[in-house]
Amino acid sequence: MDKYLGKRLDGRYEIHELIGVGGMANVYRCTDTVDDREVAVKILKDEYLNNEEFIRRFKNESKAIAMLSHPNIVKVYDVSFGDMIQYIVMEYIDGITLKEYIDQQGIIEWKDVIHLTTQILKALQHAHECGIVHRDIKPQNIMLLQDGTIKVTDFGIARFSDKSTRTMTEQAIGSVHYIAPEQARGNATDGKTDIYSVGVMLYEMLTGKLPFDGDSAVTIALMQLQSTPKRPREINPGIPIGLEQITMKAMEKLPSNRYTSAAEMLSDIERFRLNPSIVFDYGNKSFVDDQPTKFVHSLRDSGVDKKVAGDATKVVDMPEDNVVVKEDKFADEDFVKEHKPSYYAIKGIVIAAVAVCAIFFALAMLRGCSTSQAKDVEVPDYVGKAFVSVKENNPNDFQFEVKSEYDESKEMGVILDQEPKGGSMKVKSGSTITVTVNGKDTEVSVPFITNYSESEATQALKDKNLIPEIIYVENTKTPKGYTIESFPKAGVKTTIGSTVYVYVAGGKRTDKVTLPSVDGLTLSEAKKTLVDLGLTVETVTDDDSKEPKDTVLGMTPLQYGKVDAGSVITLTVSSGLGDINTVNIFVDLPSDVEDSVDMTVIVDGAVDSQNSKTLVPKYNKTYTLELKGSGTSSVVIQLDGQAYREYSVDFATTTVTTTASHDYVVPTTAPPETEPTTQYYTDPYVEPDTTVQPVTDDPEL
Repeated sequence: MDKYLGKRLDGRYEIHELIGVGGMANVYRCTDTVDDREVAVKILKDEYLNNEEFIRRFKNESKAIAMLSHPNIVKVYDVSFGDMIQYIVMEYIDGITLKEYIDQQGIIEWKDVIHLTTQILKALQHAHECGIVHRDIKPQNIMLLQDGTIKVTDFGIARFSDKSTRTMTEQAIGSVHYIAPEQARGNATDGKTDIYSVGVMLYEMLTGKLPFDGDSAVTIALMQLQSTPKRPREINPGIPIGLEQITMKAMEKLPSNRYTSAAEMLSDIERFRLNPSIVFDYGNKSFVDDQPTKFVHSLRDSGVDKKVAGDATKVVDMPEDNVVVKEDKFADEDFVKEHKPSYYAIKGIVIAAVAVCAIFFALAMLRGCSTSQAKDVEVPDYVGKAFVSVKENNPNDFQFEVKSEYDESKEMGVILDQEPKGGSMKVKSGSTITVTVNGKDTEVSVPFITNYSESEATQALKDKNLIPEIIYVENTKTPKGYTIESFPKAGVKTTIGSTVYVYVAGGKRTDKVTLPSVDGLTLSEAKKTLVDLGLTVETVTDDDSKEPKDTVLGMTPLQYGKVDAGSVITLTVSSGLGDINTVNIFVDLPSDVEDSVDMTVIVDGAVDSQNSKTLVPKYNKTYTLELKGSGTSSVVIQLDGQAYREYSVDFATTTVTTTASHDYVVPTTAPPETEPTTQYYTDPYVEPDTTVQPVTDDPEL
């Protein structure tokens, strides 16, 4: 039994299970008892605690990832380098490797390949800008989450490009199927080394085949150095020419012929995405590995070789087939087998993926806008209400960021506080509201509801502050109206307010719908197309896209797949924030005012203090107001507190429209006029007569 299972590291990290075995370290799924979250802990193997080279690589990985902060790169939370144990605490990723996904899918549809590759390149662009070269990019080191997000992992052999950029002279590091020629030779490595590996992955995803494969690592390495792969379109004619060109350019043998950076490759991919029929004006002249990355020692010391083609090249028979070789000279190399191969354990990442209904779970976490144009609404007051009821009754599609505090005097799941406060301001529909929910933890375990009646299951979930969503399915073994199972399954921890899908027996089997492609359409057009097919639409925004606001960039599940009628489809749309422009507004000032006036500029309801200032219209007939932004904005100009001009600004088209114009009234300092005083005459005081009169019935008296 593994000696770490059931133990707690530094009194904080409880180790539950082994989820990955690598060449120099093992990866465990753990619970961080301080922050109460699942984490992955990578522990250096005991046999390498005294090996300076492995310790250097292990520390190098922690330093490399700690410097990086990007949504497509695995996060590092903590590190520990003691004498008895060395470990790195990282983000726990519940997904599968890109290699597993390629093996499942075979050939991946090219639009999906673009989606995946773009994320990988964005991660590499960030790493390269921080001076870090990964040097081991391969599908086994790329994690694919259930919602289609990519996470780049394993920076174990990364190098800082502003320091040593040369592979060690006596050994090459990397994976033979994806290694760049210069890295195999032991030459200098930089960002272009990672670009080559991305090109190989592109080739593999588009064709379902590796560009080079053979019986041994030596054969594959020789092909990487000297051979040209088949063009992708020879294997898969459905690949557009432009995408084939991008792939082959990334795989050029000479680094100088490849893309100079990940950003440049991203630029060409974006050009291709906008125009799939594009043909680039460059020419490419050259162009799965289940084994882990390994060292390959120079075999000049082995004395074991055989002549293959004259005296120029020497090769040895090698029993291992995942060895990366090094070439010191292109025309005269010694290729040798790994020295003491038993010394190095097989490195691989084996992470179990929960795939059942994964798409539904991911989509339930995302809530989008219900209309293509967000409207201004007043922030509701949620304090004192149950969070589960707030999420169920959310007509303005607010996003909720949940924090947790515990107040024993309040019921569990009740909202204790919120930001912005209720009634304090107006926000766009779909905006994010931070709520503090009463609970010892923001996570709860899904209760056991199998064989419950529909009403019992619904109530059990609501009692846990979870939102039930009923899905009727055909089932002959479970009585009609009773639950078959739930997703997530019983016992799984999920966030308070999350949706739990309850599968109830007795409903009709839903029809299958083939998803159309809606990329490039506006959100309203895409919604109509999908709703007409009987599907439910949610949205998530992309702030990095340069596309106009509400342009559809992609969807989950991916297009051309088949889903049940009524399924939830998540559209990724451009927020327009990536398309920032500068516009000038020429404000005409009142010509008949000689004194100074205080000009206040209000943009979208907020005072722009930078542009607000005091002006003298006598000397400033026109004031030029410069604004920078994206999308559309409303601008109000006030003079001495009076509304003067109102504009509508479209940053995408850089157009300014005057929507209202008001006259400026010069303030006066004269005292206010008073009404004339009215005098009233008062009679002298007369004492009333208090004489008692006799009572009589005579009306005359």
